[in-house]
Amino acid sequence: MKKRSLSGNIGIAFGTPAWLVSDYRITSAQLDKLGLWSHCFRSLPNPREADAPTRFFVGCRWVYDPFTKGYSEIRGFLLPSFMIATQFFFTFCFLLSLISFVCILLYALCCDQEQKQYVELIRLIGYMVLVGGLSGGIAVIIFASLGNAEGWMPGHTNNYLGWSFALGVIGSVLLLIASALIHVEANVQKKKRKYVTESQTKFQLESRT
Repeated sequence: MKKRSLSGNIGIAFGTPAWLVSDYRITSAQLDKLGLWSHCFRSLPNPREADAPTRFFVGCRWVYDPFTKGYSEIRGFLLPSFMIATQFFFTFCFLLSLISFVCILLYALCCDQEQKQYVELIRLIGYMVLVGGLSGGIAVIIFASLGNAEGWMPGHTNNYLGWSFALGVIGSVLLLIASALIHVEANVQKKKRKYVTESQTKFQLESRT
C-alpha cells in the first residue's frame, strides 16, 4: 500500500496541470494553470505578436496539440529549455516508479527468501527507487528555480507553485526515504541468509561427528 501511494503521488503530479497556478482572484490574469504536458489559459495573446496580437489562446490544451491553429508556433515559448529538462527528469522518475512498483509486486507475491536472487531483487528495487527519487528531485528543483521566473509566463507576480508540484516534491522525497528503507531490508535479508547458511553448515558438521 505504501509503495502504491508513492507511485500515486508521482503519477498524479506527472499527469495533472497544476504545477504553476495563477491567483484565481486576479480576473485579468492570462494564465490559469499549467503542468508538464498541458497548459490552461484564460486569454493568452500570441507571444509572437506582442505588439499587436491577432490571436488569443483560451482554455486547456495538450502542449503538443496538433489541431489548434497557431499553437505549434508558440511551442518554443511554452517549452523553454528548463521545461524540457523538467519533463525529461520527471518522466524518468515516473517510469522508474512504475517499474519499481511492478518489481515490488513480484517481490511480495512471487519471490521466496530461499530463492537465489531474492536479495539481488531487493537491491535492484532499492537502486531504481533511489535513481527515480534523485531524478524527480532534480526535476522539481529546476522547476522551482525557473518555473515562475520573470520573462516566461505572464503575471508571474500573481502565479504560484501549485498542488501538482507539491505532490511531485512529496513523491520524490518519499522515494528517497523508501530507497533507504529498501536497502536496509536488503542488508537484513543478506545477514539473515548468511546466518541460516552458517547454521546449516554447522549443523551438518555436528551431525557427521
